[in-house]
Amino acid sequence: MTLPRSVCVYCGSRSGAKPAYAAAAQETGEMLAARDWQLVYGAGDVGLMGEVARAAQTAGGRTFGVIPEHLFPREVGKRDLTTFVVTETMHERKKVMFMNADAVVVLPGGAGSLDELFEVLTWRQIGLHEKPIYLLNIEGYWAPLEALIDHIIGEGFADASLRELVVTVDSVAELESALVSAFA
Repeated sequence: MTLPRSVCVYCGSRSGAKPAYAAAAQETGEMLAARDWQLVYGAGDVGLMGEVARAAQTAGGRTFGVIPEHLFPREVGKRDLTTFVVTETMHERKKVMFMNADAVVVLPGGAGSLDELFEVLTWRQIGLHEKPIYLLNIEGYWAPLEALIDHIIGEGFADASLRELVVTVDSVAELESALVSAFA
């Protein structure tokens, strides 16, 4: 018997400028619950974080949230999760989230989401893990980041293999298919 899978979702603590971002977060939460894959995320009840968690909960999914003490008021720590962990630091938060996930998905977000992405991408680049990393490119949100990664490679600061370490998907359906393949 295989253990249930967990998917770490990094995303904004804001909703962003386009309604499609919140819709994708909701659809992601619903998809994870339907597949019986646990949502691992930053334990906030605001922005896209809140959207993905509430959707997963409403659909009967398991939720594992991790929040540092200092962000509890700002991100409105969501205490009604299946598992709720409060850490002392951001570093601890990121470690606990990553260690409790089998894959990483990055929805639209800001500097915090980029920080989380680049940390796990760097760890993968230097061989510390082989967990798949996906960018959910809703309405082309991550196109500038993809161009930056290509620029970094073109300017000789990374091998072309860097591009293969993060997979861009344009819809939740495409994300689901990619995760199913990765978990097979």
